[in-house]
Amino acid sequence: MILVTGGAGFIGANFVLDWLAQSDEPVITLDKLTYAGNPENLQSLQGDARHTLVQGDIGDRDLVAQLLATHQPRAVINFAAESHVDRSIHGPGDFIQTNIVGTFNLLEAVRGYWSGLAATEKAAFRFLHVSTDEVYGSLKKDDPAFTESSHIEPNSPYSASKAASDHLVRAWHHTYGLPVLTTNCSNNYGPYHFPEKLIPLLIVNSLAGKPLPVYGDGQQIRDWLYVKDHCSAIRRVLEAGRLGEIYNVGGWNEKANLDIVHTVCALLDELRPRADGQPYKNQITYVTDRPGHDRRYAIDARKLESELGWKPAETFETGIRKTVLWYLDNPAWVAHVQSGSYRDWVSKQYGSVAHDKVAA
Repeated sequence: MILVTGGAGFIGANFVLDWLAQSDEPVITLDKLTYAGNPENLQSLQGDARHTLVQGDIGDRDLVAQLLATHQPRAVINFAAESHVDRSIHGPGDFIQTNIVGTFNLLEAVRGYWSGLAATEKAAFRFLHVSTDEVYGSLKKDDPAFTESSHIEPNSPYSASKAASDHLVRAWHHTYGLPVLTTNCSNNYGPYHFPEKLIPLLIVNSLAGKPLPVYGDGQQIRDWLYVKDHCSAIRRVLEAGRLGEIYNVGGWNEKANLDIVHTVCALLDELRPRADGQPYKNQITYVTDRPGHDRRYAIDARKLESELGWKPAETFETGIRKTVLWYLDNPAWVAHVQSGSYRDWVSKQYGSVAHDKVAA
């Protein structure tokens, strides 16, 4: 049995689905079910005795302690986090509460449970904390990629809150001996991605005939990782990672945001052409850059490859095609997540330009 926190969100849900596709080991999913925690992501597991979804907050120490005592998991994988930079700029308080205070309460509940285990189970237990490359800050164009020993220099409320949670996890290992593992991943993309993030927003807006908002000059560079590759990396780190260690997870796919936009547009031109025959790139609209926007992220994932033999299975070209096809094949999921609150958020963040119809 494993306990997965934040398991109804984008990466967490993909992890739970992939885990149960490859293993009969049961999963308890704990998720607060905020706007990004969507039980519909796990709909295919309804009626599956191997999976239980519990609505709750990692900050609720009593609830977490009860789940641990009842189900006796051999591992906790922590995906639970507020994760959107733009939202953290508008409302940092939620990020402090979930990512810092919530992680603290989760660690304390887990520490209490782990301390009471028999020696064999105690030695086998793992707490795996999923984090982000954004804690390392921003790179210049010719800087080497982030390694596990790079300085921690977060530049947004989101990345600062994640950096703080990483430090807590490290401290609970060194102070209390809690058997922890931490992964810092690059930008994920793939199925079930909430359409406030770049790639799903591009797909959704393109098909709706709306502008495709690009921050600044669009030359911000990110390392892109297909979400199912990320899931396989986490499974491998859980299986064989060295206690107390950090493992960077990257896709070896550095791309400028504007290149991503053009790639998605070209795929949609091929797979779902506009009725008027015009290319989707005509919908590109430049918007004011976000405050403190990091210029470049890049992950050096050689430690994970050399120690544990992991490397991504997908190239960006194969992964992005699978992603676009998934959104084209799942219009009901897209429609359901685009609630009134989602539309209000897009209008607030990008202005009316991102919400109004594009003239033919």
